[in-house]
Amino acid sequence: MKALGVAVLVAALTTICVWDFSSARAQDKSEQSSSKKTIRGLVRDIACPLQNKESTSRRFNLECAKMCAAKGSPLAILTDDGTLYFAIAAGMPDTDQRPRLLPFLGKYVSVSGDVFERAGTHAIIISEIKEDKSVHLDTGSSQPE
Repeated sequence: MKALGVAVLVAALTTICVWDFSSARAQDKSEQSSSKKTIRGLVRDIACPLQNKESTSRRFNLECAKMCAAKGSPLAILTDDGTLYFAIAAGMPDTDQRPRLLPFLGKYVSVSGDVFERAGTHAIIISEIKEDKSVHLDTGSSQPE
């Protein structure tokens, strides 16, 4: 009889734990902010636009961006409103997305994919990226970067 009581208690605790884990996972998924979206912006290093507010998605020093990228600076997509989007992989563990962005360094692009946001950080899983040649860029090296 005592063994039956222990078995019932174990079964009840297991059910509670599984239910608690399942509801926690559902809550995590509902708190994730993800949506399919197309963003437009400049592919560049991240340091200059963070440190130099005059640098924008359409006005920047191309040579400086190239030097930073050559030294290994992380790359991102800087939108017209100043938001930086980091490229992330579709699966886990995350893989390096620099090879996808490097051909577009210093170019204005249109990028479609799943967008994620968390505490002010923005990321995109790139499903399609293409240069938007209709946007004029001021890449003069005379401006400070």
